[in-house]
Amino acid sequence: MKKNSGSKAMSATISVKDAQAKLKELIDTLAPGDEIVITENQQPVAKLIGERVLNASRPAPGLGKGSIVYMAADFDEPLDEFKEYME
Repeated sequence: MKKNSGSKAMSATISVKDAQAKLKELIDTLAPGDEIVITENQQPVAKLIGERVLNASRPAPGLGKGSIVYMAADFDEPLDEFKEYME
């Protein structure tokens, strides 16, 4: 595999034959923004590009504690709009 430098992201070139032999390894080593150009007969035919992994984690429990400073006395009373359905 031939590495090209010049920007922050890694750029490398590899032949189709070599890429087939170690595709899983290539994917595992890609960082976000890195790219590997796959060539056949020294001509580019495909690119592997590392993607950013989005971590959609939930906030820790209790982070909103104390954020509600006022609650109306009738907070849990049925709304006027729904009274006819409650009878």
